[in-house]
Amino acid sequence: MTQPSPELAAAIDLLAEEAARTPAGGGRLVLLRGATGTGRTTVLEAAAEQAAALGLKVLRARCSPGDTAISFSTVLQLLGPVPEFADLAVDGDERGTAARLWRVLRAYAADSPLLVAVDDVHLADAPSRRWLVESARHIDRLPILLVVGERSQYDLEPPAPGFAHTLPPALVRTHTLAPLARAAAAARVRARFPAASGSWTDACVRAAAGSPLLLGALLDDLDESRHPDVPETTAALYPGAYPAAVQWWLDSAGPATTEVARALAVLEEEPGTGLPENEITPLLAELADADPIRVAGWLTAMTNLGLLTLGADGRPHFPHPLLRDAILTGVPAARRRTAHRAIAEAMLHQDAPAEAVARQLLATGPVDAPWALPLLQDAAAVALYEDRAEDAVGYLRRALEEPLSDDHRQRLLTELGSLEYAAPRSSAAIPRLAEAVRLPAAPQDRVRAAVALGTALTGRGRTRKAVELLRSVDVELHGRPDLVRTLHTASVLLSDQDQEIRQEVYRRLSETADRSPELVGTAGQALLVRHAASAGLASARDAMRQLRALLAEPTDPLTEPILVGTAAAVAQWADELDEADRLVDRGLAGQRPDLLHPMHQALLNSRTDIAAARADYTRPAAVPDTVTPTNADAQALIELVETGRGAAAAGLVAGIDLREAPDSWELNRFLYARGVVRAAAGDPAAALDDFLECGRRQTAREVISPVVTPWRTAAAECRLALDRPLEAIALAEEELRLARVWDTPRTVGRALRVLGTATGGRRGLELTEDAVRLLRDGGPAGTEPALALIALGRQLTAAGEAARARDCLREAAEHAERQGAVRLSELTEVILRKGGARSPRRRTGAASLTGSERRIAELAAEGRTNVEIAALLHLARRTVETHLTHTYRKLGIRRRTDLRPALDQPTSHP
Repeated sequence: MTQPSPELAAAIDLLAEEAARTPAGGGRLVLLRGATGTGRTTVLEAAAEQAAALGLKVLRARCSPGDTAISFSTVLQLLGPVPEFADLAVDGDERGTAARLWRVLRAYAADSPLLVAVDDVHLADAPSRRWLVESARHIDRLPILLVVGERSQYDLEPPAPGFAHTLPPALVRTHTLAPLARAAAAARVRARFPAASGSWTDACVRAAAGSPLLLGALLDDLDESRHPDVPETTAALYPGAYPAAVQWWLDSAGPATTEVARALAVLEEEPGTGLPENEITPLLAELADADPIRVAGWLTAMTNLGLLTLGADGRPHFPHPLLRDAILTGVPAARRRTAHRAIAEAMLHQDAPAEAVARQLLATGPVDAPWALPLLQDAAAVALYEDRAEDAVGYLRRALEEPLSDDHRQRLLTELGSLEYAAPRSSAAIPRLAEAVRLPAAPQDRVRAAVALGTALTGRGRTRKAVELLRSVDVELHGRPDLVRTLHTASVLLSDQDQEIRQEVYRRLSETADRSPELVGTAGQALLVRHAASAGLASARDAMRQLRALLAEPTDPLTEPILVGTAAAVAQWADELDEADRLVDRGLAGQRPDLLHPMHQALLNSRTDIAAARADYTRPAAVPDTVTPTNADAQALIELVETGRGAAAAGLVAGIDLREAPDSWELNRFLYARGVVRAAAGDPAAALDDFLECGRRQTAREVISPVVTPWRTAAAECRLALDRPLEAIALAEEELRLARVWDTPRTVGRALRVLGTATGGRRGLELTEDAVRLLRDGGPAGTEPALALIALGRQLTAAGEAARARDCLREAAEHAERQGAVRLSELTEVILRKGGARSPRRRTGAASLTGSERRIAELAAEGRTNVEIAALLHLARRTVETHLTHTYRKLGIRRRTDLRPALDQPTSHP
């Protein structure tokens, strides 16, 4: 048998003590008070068993609402049929009847000491209550223990006077049952389910809410094998003892209290009102048509009992969703919707935040009110601002349920479809965007919808369908050349995902530019500049000059992101990385998250490429779980190789089958990255296949310049490894020719390095020396300076110039260490050891800083901010941050305040 909780045990012990002294003739009234479900009946039953064991005669009655209409029904239940008092009758003479009943009680007491136990006396009929109160006045000299159980719980309806309110305190011993403590509740759960986990036990305790009644009913419904987690809805419970117990609790509390409890439960179906604690009370009072003062008192009382608990927002909440759901059991859905609408309107009148009101509207269905649509849209905007796209989708889906004009519906469908496209496993985006394109709307809105739908179709591998769609909308835009330009430009951008369509679209764009330049616009001209650059027909200097001029011209708002994003991509190719960063930031700042645009992903790819071009591996990213043929994953694979995690990269690409991958420039980039992984793993033949396939695909797309993907030099290195130097030289010479057209140190230096290695001899040495000179003084070039120095070191070693070779290799090691390029650091160490030299010493301290690092560190040590330093030195803020990161690592410090002492210390040589 389950041991009683400490709260009940104290009451049982008290009654046992009183029962023991009753035979001596000292009668007593014990008033046992407690809220519904706190165990009054359990205590009375235990007291009856103990009294009977002590030889007391037990007279018991349990009152119920049905007894109130029958006079003396409780007393008759107590006294029962008595043969010697067969003439006992209840008539209209209450005083005479009460006297006769008193004589019956005295006769019982004369025969044996008595325990008179009355449960739920608050439900007794009025004559019985008066008789029991009057009897309590006269039992002090009789062997009678009168124990009365009375519900004492704060309800919305003002309570009737208590049983003992007219009795002198000296005649009454009162004991109030406390709620079930958490420790006692947990002990009961563990006694029933010994193997229960701590979290499962805690959930049971919270769902019981301090009530022995609810806890017992819940444990009757639960089964660990069927309920690994305590359910949050009563539908998962069988046989349903718990919801029945909650309903009984509500019935006991009365209809007014039930209404407030259900209003609070409805309020929590969509949590987060955004209202202060003191404004929840009038809201509940309004919903339940109750007195706000009584509501406030009820909330406080229920919190003290444990039926409610204070949340982080300072407001009372139900302690577990299961309790809230049980309170709502049986409430019709229509009534819930009505309640949610009432809550939304009440919150609106109290100036609650838009999103809090919108959460209530999610459960109302259409309200057809003028404030509903703008409020839901405002809530979606807030959610998007806070990067909660899923919430924004929910608000916009709900907004679609409201009565809408065609133009409102069209704009809403465009926004919603754009957001749904980004959601995983969503199939609703394209149908919604297609409907938006079909609906009548302003031309500008139709173009936005068409561009969004085209972007979505392209993302699903249907580029030709996307381009055809934009053309079909194009012919409907008579007299709007600005919108026609937008569609043409978007078509060009989307065509990058399909080789065949790309050639066709760019040819048409070039013809239009030659015939009617005004129809192309600045964004279209920028795309032609990019096309010329990738085709090996323009230099970096000329391309950037043209793009800067285009950026200075007025631009259509709808095509400005394409202009800015295109300029960012070319600036990254030109190694104008700070400018590229600024352009990406500008482009992303102008993007609307609720409007799908083809340049958004392009800007993100540019940001990835800029980071890859900087080749700062001092803070390497984690190894991804899987990779797919995307640009981001391609750059991640290359980073893994450069940071000494080539085995992890090889494992990621081992199971990739690219035969079914859709044709796109990102697939080409991924092929190149897989070739890098395979070459680093010592498989030049497989790497060569990847590089050549990448080159074949790029050439078919008219992407000739090595600035996009230097596949020729990569393939040349593989052919050298396979002992095919003539083929390597041919590839390297072709890349050098194209690199000189683009004419940036990175592209030319790389081609010179590989050609020098493939050529060998004195001529090869000269070419490699040219590469080193160019890369040393030419600005950002990633790991190319270290690679050129390694190549030069090897050639000098072969030429017998060991001292110069060691200097080159140690300089390469410093470059690699500064960038966090573990693979190159390890490679230089291996080469040096083979040449009989010691491994390069990794210097620390102030002397290891480069000139730029020293200048920036000195300014930072003086107290200048990164923004101030960037302005003084005409650098990007991100460049300053990168230099400081390298400086902190070299100096072995973590805080800016440590800079001055570290700069003043002499160099150490570990």
